[in-house]
Amino acid sequence: MTSEPTPPSPSSDGAADPLSLFLVEDSTIIRDNLLALMHETLPLQVIGSAASEADARRAFADGRAASADLVIVDIFLSEGTGLGVLGAKHEFAATGRWVVLSNHTSQEMRRKCIELGADAVFDKSNEIESLLLYCKRLAGLDALGDARNSLEAALD
Repeated sequence: MTSEPTPPSPSSDGAADPLSLFLVEDSTIIRDNLLALMHETLPLQVIGSAASEADARRAFADGRAASADLVIVDIFLSEGTGLGVLGAKHEFAATGRWVVLSNHTSQEMRRKCIELGADAVFDKSNEIESLLLYCKRLAGLDALGDARNSLEAALD
């Protein structure tokens, strides 16, 4: 249940521009580990994070998060829910992709997330690689590009 991301145009030097990310996740451990993994995998600019539905709504309402290329939302938060954040998506002038990353991804929950505006839903326990691939595509990277970038970095 994902829609294919449309990669941005490459910058003038041919390198991929950083993917701007806003993360809605209440677990500090998961947030830190996910961000570290994403930083290792792709060019990334974290523009903010929120641990509760209210904090996420404020970040979008005041425009801090509305320009993110990617918003990752957990379903269960310290206060409120990611479903509430997704349900309010239409209120924000958000232009990026919204994905859900959760341990609670039954078929019913996936359907509900998509109905509320999620572009994709990933399970934390067994779909992290799929999430990273989705993010790479969104950033305009692919396996060949990764190999080429690694080779160029090794030669520099």
